[in-house]
Amino acid sequence: MNMIQAINSAHAVCMDRDPDIVVMGEDIGYFGGVFRATEGLQKKFGKTRVFDTPITEGGILGTAIGMAAYGLRVVVEIQFADYIYPAFDQIVSEAGRMRYRTAGEWPLPMVIRSPYGGGIFGGQTHSQSPEALFAHACGIKTVIPSNPYDAKGLLIAAIEDNDPVVFFEPKRIYNGPFDGFYERPVTPWAKHPKAEVPDGHYIVPLGKAAVVREGDAVTILAYGTMVHVALATAEANGIDAEVIDLRTIVPLDIDTIEASVKKTGRCLVVHEATRTAGFGAELAALVQERCFYHLEAPVTRVTGWDTPYPHALEWAYFPGPKRVGNGLKKVLEV
Repeated sequence: MNMIQAINSAHAVCMDRDPDIVVMGEDIGYFGGVFRATEGLQKKFGKTRVFDTPITEGGILGTAIGMAAYGLRVVVEIQFADYIYPAFDQIVSEAGRMRYRTAGEWPLPMVIRSPYGGGIFGGQTHSQSPEALFAHACGIKTVIPSNPYDAKGLLIAAIEDNDPVVFFEPKRIYNGPFDGFYERPVTPWAKHPKAEVPDGHYIVPLGKAAVVREGDAVTILAYGTMVHVALATAEANGIDAEVIDLRTIVPLDIDTIEASVKKTGRCLVVHEATRTAGFGAELAALVQERCFYHLEAPVTRVTGWDTPYPHALEWAYFPGPKRVGNGLKKVLEV
């Protein structure tokens, strides 16, 4: 499966098992979503369980929160992460605080899925990476898969979780892994081992990172598309890097990060989002706090720039192999 098929399969598997699961969003019913992640679900499960909404993200999330509070498990698709901001107050002030507000009596089982990130020439309104905003808000789990196998297992785990989960899907890797070498031909998921996705039910636990490449020279922390860029850069430069795919940034698998950095003594953090107050700053602070006496160099970040995502200069903004390679050299040369 590619990532779109894996996400679609996760929906279907969960909806088969639980009649209280509903899916809602803009154009997700008959049309199957702008990226076809919900294709065929309305035909299989009916219009009362898979239905289109008006173009009003705040209204979509407000409705979904009410449905979840009354016992349904709701999966919402926000068409692009750039459009999630009108719903920000509902997600943060209502969904994220419901369990706390009711002293633990009301869980709020809902998932907010959204394609995010650049690499498709979407420009400033279709390429943003707002994950740090949700990681900062209490009561919300934030998940970002990097491959089809994880996408399905993490989405099933998110749907079955009793707390609200924001599930960001890197759209650049929907149809194939992307290593950042944009001038090369696209590689489909069919040639990647993580495209071997079981048809049935399985979960990838939230809060558990994966060591996708072992090494002793430096630890690279990444998630989403940047996992593939990190792997390709390490190979291209012949660097013995250990690459960790965080998979979820809240909850964060700090134990795996700490063990790796204490082994390598060096750490590079990579993400697409803007640099200032990006989630990489939190990662750098945690590594410094927990691994200070093991570090042989300052923690280094390679990120997007503090500007809107440019259309014409996308590859200058995107943290590709050249910029990640320079970051690796910087952290290794100290």
